Amino acid sequence: MKNIAAIALISLALIACKKENKTITKIDPITGDTIKIEVTAEDSTKVAQEMAAKAAIKDSAGVFKQTLKLEKGKTYPFVTQQKDVATSTMPDGKSQSMNRENTDEISFTVNNFANRVYDVTINFIAKKTSQSAQGQTQTVDTKAAAPKDEALKNRWTIDKAMTGNKLNMKIDENGKILSITGFEPIYAKFSTTVNSLTKDANERKGILDQLKASFNEEVLRDQFSKNIFIMPKKGAKIGEKWTVSESASPDGKVKINSNYTLKNVKDGVAEITVTGGIPKQSQKESQGAITQTVSSELSQNGTYRFDVNSGWIIGQDIKVKTLQSQTFSDGKKSETMKNTTNSNVIVNPSK
Repeated sequence: MKNIAAIALISLALIACKKENKTITKIDPITGDTIKIEVTAEDSTKVAQEMAAKAAIKDSAGVFKQTLKLEKGKTYPFVTQQKDVATSTMPDGKSQSMNRENTDEISFTVNNFANRVYDVTINFIAKKTSQSAQGQTQTVDTKAAAPKDEALKNRWTIDKAMTGNKLNMKIDENGKILSITGFEPIYAKFSTTVNSLTKDANERKGILDQLKASFNEEVLRDQFSKNIFIMPKKGAKIGEKWTVSESASPDGKVKINSNYTLKNVKDGVAEITVTGGIPKQSQKESQGAITQTVSSELSQNGTYRFDVNSGWIIGQDIKVKTLQSQTFSDGKKSETMKNTTNSNVIVNPSK
């Protein structure tokens, strides 16, 4: 990622007269740990220059551009975690909450780099889900034994079929995913798993269709693209903002706007913040004397951190709040039900 620290060290080294040791800082893209390299004053200038020249996120006349500079044979982490707290409030004011947590452990192994394209193996390592409500918690973890409860055991069996798999991805140095292949053997595995769970042909088809709908090239390409590469192709200056708008409804009328800002580039890390969401949407529908009003809105804010040297994502921490309400009114009195969900979407939670 960005190494303003490296540029600063160059300047300091050029004006230094004493042969004191200098410390070069970089981030390990695999562990996210800060690595400090101590060199002599003379060598620090050379090292800083080399690091700046080789960096994946470079400064050119104040504009930072992002590329990928991954190492052949290395495996890069991509653990996604989402924590939700969903609260439902009834017209009488009583409320009930439910906590959900989903974790998908994925990694990317670089096999080769040729013609500016990386050949990468996507490793689907593990899945864990948990849900807590009314003092009870249910957990399904592919790294643990199958739950005794029949319904949870079936879920565990399906999740287990979704792990231990590999796909091949071609991605260029500018972060564009060219292809993701290798689904057919995994779909065959899904089919075998589903066949072991039920004899009902319609139920089998429904489960299999649902699995394929959530695990295909389009879905994964969208998921990875939104996290692997954030900066615009033209680059960005420190403090510069840019907006990405996406459809949030099937008809494309509702848009979610993500407003990004390159906050800083220092100590081997490029930090990008995000705000925005979906403005309040309302829809009314009348039936007889009763009018139903449905409204919803979404807001988000958080931070992405990228390694300056490799261009790989170190971590992401985004908070998303969704508000939904449903009101019934006869013109004299009304009743409203509300649903609020506070989510925390994280990439590489330990980084």
